[in-house]
Amino acid sequence: MKPDIPFDTTQLLIGGVWRGAASGATLMLENPSDGSALATIARGAAADIDASVGAARAALDAGDWGRCSAAERGRVLARIGLAVAAQADELARLEALDVGKPLKQGRADALALARYLEFYAGACDKIHGETLPYLNGYTVLTLREPHGVTGHIVPWNYPMQIVGRSVGAALAMGNACVLKPAEEACLTVLAFARIAQQAGLPDGALNVVTGLGEEAGAALSAHPGIDHVSFTGSVATGALVQAAAARSAVPVTLELGGKSPQLVFADADIDAALPFLVNAGIQNAGQTCSAASRILVERSVYADVRERMAARYKALRVGPALADLDVGPVISRRQRDVIEHYLALARDSGLAVAAQAALVADVPAGGHYVRPTLLADVPEAHAVAQQEIFGPVQVLIPFDGEADALAIANGTPFGLVAGVWTRDGGRQLRMARALKCGQVFVNNYGAGGGVELPFGGVKLSGHGREKGFEALYGFSTLKTVAIHHG
Repeated sequence: MKPDIPFDTTQLLIGGVWRGAASGATLMLENPSDGSALATIARGAAADIDASVGAARAALDAGDWGRCSAAERGRVLARIGLAVAAQADELARLEALDVGKPLKQGRADALALARYLEFYAGACDKIHGETLPYLNGYTVLTLREPHGVTGHIVPWNYPMQIVGRSVGAALAMGNACVLKPAEEACLTVLAFARIAQQAGLPDGALNVVTGLGEEAGAALSAHPGIDHVSFTGSVATGALVQAAAARSAVPVTLELGGKSPQLVFADADIDAALPFLVNAGIQNAGQTCSAASRILVERSVYADVRERMAARYKALRVGPALADLDVGPVISRRQRDVIEHYLALARDSGLAVAAQAALVADVPAGGHYVRPTLLADVPEAHAVAQQEIFGPVQVLIPFDGEADALAIANGTPFGLVAGVWTRDGGRQLRMARALKCGQVFVNNYGAGGGVELPFGGVKLSGHGREKGFEALYGFSTLKTVAIHHG
């Protein structure tokens, strides 16, 4: 029996109208917790993307959205945020069913979406240009203007949060959006679009096309009517998106993979660090770009940290999303197979398994479950320490001193997030400056989501920044006006 979903999942939102895909084709969503059919969605493609881009352009050129002042945009986003918060429990249920994450994590994501909208609602009328000193007889000023029509390709691991940080910022700047959610998980995106429409978002400001990445996603990134593309996902797909957008010289924000380290020095408060060391690796079954998948520990405290992390792993409870345990299933059989491949590499290499979590009794046979695994004494060049696994697998690596810690931490192709645990103030600053990544957290990790904190990476982790005011700058373009008045 399919779970109750309180809206028609087989429709796209284009120009304020809910309708099926132009082809009439559909796709089936799977419940990761038991492998059953969850819902049917529209299989949108190039024709639907084209219609959505046209609707977004019309909303800007001739519609109510293009006529909104910055203050009015803020009021609309504020109403949407309040409506999202009021429906957080239902959104959490949909996210749990769709993605497989425990209910408490789904609810945290719904409230994060509401917070993004609240933040960007307040920022709408606070992005200003400047006046610049220039030659006598001139007044020169700059204007911050929206790009126009922005394309958003959102992954399956955090649909609500990533919609909040990308679509929320784009709308705040006055862009009109075409949103393509992942085909594996899009129920909360569809629910959000309905909430936004009911809260008064003008027609065409947000258009949603579900479908396959190689069809709808490819059409969106290559569409000549798109003025900016925001993509979150894999390195390989990000390269394809950027290449497609380059044909129209369109700017792209890429948030890609990560192999993020936490560096634990001997003088750290281990008791304070332990929850962050584990939770940042197993949250959402490790399917997080910023997951702390590498734990680097100074050799003198390595054995103690290993033992204490192992104890936490053994206490984890893994089961169906709606059971609201510590860890749910991974998104799909394919993702489970990828993770199991890396665990097989670890076994074949003789790597030590410090601990594995157990599945609870009566886990559905059709679910996509992986036992969270802590690997110890891992060589820094091993595949499990270099490549993004995107699952609940963490590796422990010992180090000797600051220089060794930095060499290991910076020694991957990625550079998204890092954590540093030390009481030494000088070391805190040295590490923060020397780590090659977009965010560094000292004596914490993640800072509670940090809606206000610019987020993005370097190297293969991507470029551009989301969250905070930096996202607003990214979703706008700067115009210089030079007036010669004598």
